[in-house]
Amino acid sequence: MATILAVGIATLDIINTVERYPSEDSETRVISQHKTRGGNATNTLTILSQLGHQCHWAGVLIDETDSQTIIQNLTQHSINTSACKTLHSGKMPTSYITQSQHNGSRTIVHYRDCPEYDFASFKKIDLNLVDWVHFEGRNIAETKRMLKYLKQAHPALPCSVEIEKARPNIESLFPLPDWLFFSKDYVVSQHQNEPTSFLNEVTQNTPIQASCTWGESGAWIINKNQEITHQTIINKLPIIDTLGAGDTFNAGIIHSQLQGKTLQESLSYATQLASHKCTQLGLDNINHNLTIQI
Repeated sequence: MATILAVGIATLDIINTVERYPSEDSETRVISQHKTRGGNATNTLTILSQLGHQCHWAGVLIDETDSQTIIQNLTQHSINTSACKTLHSGKMPTSYITQSQHNGSRTIVHYRDCPEYDFASFKKIDLNLVDWVHFEGRNIAETKRMLKYLKQAHPALPCSVEIEKARPNIESLFPLPDWLFFSKDYVVSQHQNEPTSFLNEVTQNTPIQASCTWGESGAWIINKNQEITHQTIINKLPIIDTLGAGDTFNAGIIHSQLQGKTLQESLSYATQLASHKCTQLGLDNINHNLTIQI
C-alpha cells in the first residue's frame, strides 16, 4: 500500500448525544458523552490507515494532558507523528459537539489556543517516500508556501486540498493541488445552491480535478476536461453519526486513486464508504460489515 502524509490539525472532541438538538436558552439532558480524537486531516488518515496505508500526520502538538489522549488514539491507528511540531505552552484544539439522536446532525463549538503548522516545519519532511500529500484548507499563507514548494521539489507527487470553510483568501490555493475536495458548506457560502454549476465555474480557469459532497444527494466530480460525474447514495440506511463523513469521503477518493481507479470508480467507492460511515458511531472498525469494493 501507499505512504500518505496529511497536514492539518488534531482536536480533542467532546461529544454529547441528545435526543434532539435543543432550542436556545433551554435545558436538555445528555443521553451519552464520550471523548475522542478529531480533526479533519487525522480523521482522513484514520480511515486510510484502516484501508492498509502507512499514514503520517504533520501538525502541532501541545505538551499537555489532552495531547496524550490524541497521541494515544493516533498510535492506536498506526499514524506516525514524527513530522509534528511540539510546543510547551497553549492548549490543544477542543471541539464541543452536540449530536442529535433524532437525525444524526452535529453542531460544533470550537476552542483553540494552538498555532498552526508552519512551512519551516513542513520543509524538513522527507517527501521522497511519500505517495500522496493531503492538506486541510486552512492557515492559507503557510499552506500556499507548502504547496508551491511541493510542486517545485516533487512535481510528480500528487496532492489534494480540502476546502471546507470560506476562509479569507482560500481561493488562492485552488490552482496549486491536483485535487480539490469541496464541502457543501463552502459551496453554499459562495451563494451557490447546487454543485454542478459551482464545479464548472471554479475549475473554468484551473484544469484540475475537484469533488463536491452534498449530503443525502451524493457527490459530484469534475475532471480536467470539465466533464461532471454524479454518484447517488445507493443504500440509504438509518443515519447514526455524520461526524467525519466528509473526511471519510476524501479518504475514499485518495485510496481509490492510489489504486489507479477511474474517476467514476473512485467516486462510487468514496460515496459508498462515506455513507457506510454514517451508519456507525465514530471512525473505528470502518471495515466492519463493509461490502463495497473498488
